[in-house]
Amino acid sequence: MRRCSVTPDDMGCQQWLTEKLSALGFSCRSVHRNGVDNLIASFGHGDKTLAFAGHTDVVPPGPLEQWLEDPFAANIRDDKLIGRGAADMKTGIAAMLAATERFLARVPAPSCRLMWMITSDEEGEAEYGSKVIKAVLDEQQVKLDYCIVGEPTARMSTGDTIKTGRRGAISARLRVFGKQGHVAYPQYADNAIHKMNRVVSTLNALQWDEGSDDFPGTSLQITHINSGGFTDNIVPAQCDICFNLRYSHRFNQTELKTLIADAVATQTDDFELEWERPCEPYFTHPQKTDSLIGHAEQAIYKHTGVFPVLSTSGGTSDGRFFADADAQVIELGVPNASIHQANEWVRLKDLSLLENIYTSLLENVAG
Repeated sequence: MRRCSVTPDDMGCQQWLTEKLSALGFSCRSVHRNGVDNLIASFGHGDKTLAFAGHTDVVPPGPLEQWLEDPFAANIRDDKLIGRGAADMKTGIAAMLAATERFLARVPAPSCRLMWMITSDEEGEAEYGSKVIKAVLDEQQVKLDYCIVGEPTARMSTGDTIKTGRRGAISARLRVFGKQGHVAYPQYADNAIHKMNRVVSTLNALQWDEGSDDFPGTSLQITHINSGGFTDNIVPAQCDICFNLRYSHRFNQTELKTLIADAVATQTDDFELEWERPCEPYFTHPQKTDSLIGHAEQAIYKHTGVFPVLSTSGGTSDGRFFADADAQVIELGVPNASIHQANEWVRLKDLSLLENIYTSLLENVAG
């Protein structure tokens, strides 16, 4: 945490991890792409592969005057470790490292191959991080069976929530064209804002699924609108909006793009539509055979006496890159109440509890 690894800079975090994992017997490989550092580490053999995924990058600290401590000092105040990455998610990496050390001391020849997949490009555009790691694994024909993502998932205390999937997300930029003119002679102009207003009304009128026990419903939110430089006597010739879609696994991106384009086309054929930041949804069903969710539930119950809530709420995560028909992916970590905030923190007891849960989870799956 004392390394200022603001995305996508790793600042030597993965080199430190490589030294720790190599000392345990892991074979480590660094993959560098476009200023992004990625680490792939492997230990042992087996018919199945259990992987841990995480990221060493953090978001910027923001205004330093809002911090009670230096955001990269990693100071402890009362029962809390304070600093950028305390919750999201350097302590998740630390807990898994400590758990791996404990597990291998007890089980030097695990039944599964163990893998680590760490990137410095999760908080940024995520183009050269876990996406690249998955491509490398595919080239090497490495198939993941279980994947634990160390993101902060808990609401109140470690272990109270497991993320079993995430909604998909995709953003768009839409430009509608009109014709510039004098406001006193609207008959000679075509007001792009008025046209965009009809488009927005059409988009807001689209009927989406209401969700299910597994996923919140799909939603579209307008996030920005702009008609260029303002002059109060000119009818604008173009109007731009940005919007974001969050969607369940009932949709795919091709269907959504077609649906939106068709809706816009009912109001105008003079437009440009660009899509960006696509994130596919993923979902691990709790009833799968040899369920990773079941193993995690048992590990959590062992140390807390309570079974966790299964959730798919929140934004996106790198779990989407590793989920496929074969891989079971879950996210399990410390409480997320302080992430991306000034004075980000984690309670020491939550960090210790996560280490214990991870250790038992490794024993359940690979012991």
